[in-house]
Amino acid sequence: MSGNFPTAATAAEILDCVRQTRPRVHCLMNTVVQKFTADGITVVGGIPSMTTSLEEIESFVARADALTVNLGTLDSERRKVIRIAIEIANASGKPWIVDPVHVDYSPSRLAFARELIALSPTVVRGNHAEMTLIGDVPNVVRIETGPVDHLGDATRSVRIVNGHPWMAKVTGTGCLSGGVIAAFMAVEKDALTAAASALAVTGVCAELAAKQARGPGTFEPAFLDALSEISGDAIINHARIENAQG
Repeated sequence: MSGNFPTAATAAEILDCVRQTRPRVHCLMNTVVQKFTADGITVVGGIPSMTTSLEEIESFVARADALTVNLGTLDSERRKVIRIAIEIANASGKPWIVDPVHVDYSPSRLAFARELIALSPTVVRGNHAEMTLIGDVPNVVRIETGPVDHLGDATRSVRIVNGHPWMAKVTGTGCLSGGVIAAFMAVEKDALTAAASALAVTGVCAELAAKQARGPGTFEPAFLDALSEISGDAIINHARIENAQG
């Protein structure tokens, strides 16, 4: 599936592989969105785990195929757990993504995010304000989300044009997409291809869900339904993955 540039067809193939292999994704997740993120990973075909226990984190990450780290809710114990989880992931070569949530709100959070990024994540994903503070991240897939998602690595730059404004009105859609990216990285070694494919799939599903919903309240379950039901043909017909280098 790996290639020089991600395509809609590649995204469809990776989703099918996730559904067939059911990768395990361990989530150190914002406590506000744990269930929504777990549901999203489950409906695309992955197996989520969510524990933040110091006594259990080593065992859970060792069993996982990928790790997602979200800084949405932090305390001293969670910081310890995150450091242990990353150590285990790095030691075993597992892909991991860090979402530096609200680093623009807190200097200590920004410092912690920079500490984690120095540990060589596979992907760093944040919104414009967050990624402006994070700056360049060499040797990492850098994602800046927004109405158009911008992704890049050392040699490639990609835009994902799919999505819907209601995604910004439902808490956790970005966190969920981070979990889906982790699931895709578990089966696709090219991290840019995995991340672009995951964002294209979630973006297409948001567009399809919005057609069935009346507003943000009905959009959330419709979005999960779309993630569960999306077909390869729908991805190929609707995904807009653009080369941003031209």
